[in-house]
Amino acid sequence: MNIKILGTGCAKCHQLEKAVEETVKELGIDATVEEVKDIKKFIDYNVMMTPGLVINEQAVSSGKVPTKAEITQLIINAMAMEEQKKGS
Repeated sequence: MNIKILGTGCAKCHQLEKAVEETVKELGIDATVEEVKDIKKFIDYNVMMTPGLVINEQAVSSGKVPTKAEITQLIINAMAMEEQKKGS
């Protein structure tokens, strides 16, 4: 699983990154968490407000820091979609 935090390095961006890393650890999943600071790349994901959260190349949140419960659900949803693609 690939998770990207889109942001310029602001406090909310760091807050989101920390929450995502904690959630990944708690779930015990194999995921790469990467920070993307290139504003031009935000447009590729249609993220106009930071921080943005991208899971498996799909933008799932922007302009806010989701709660850990929301992040957990977003990751679980992405894992389910991954499984569906494998089964197809």
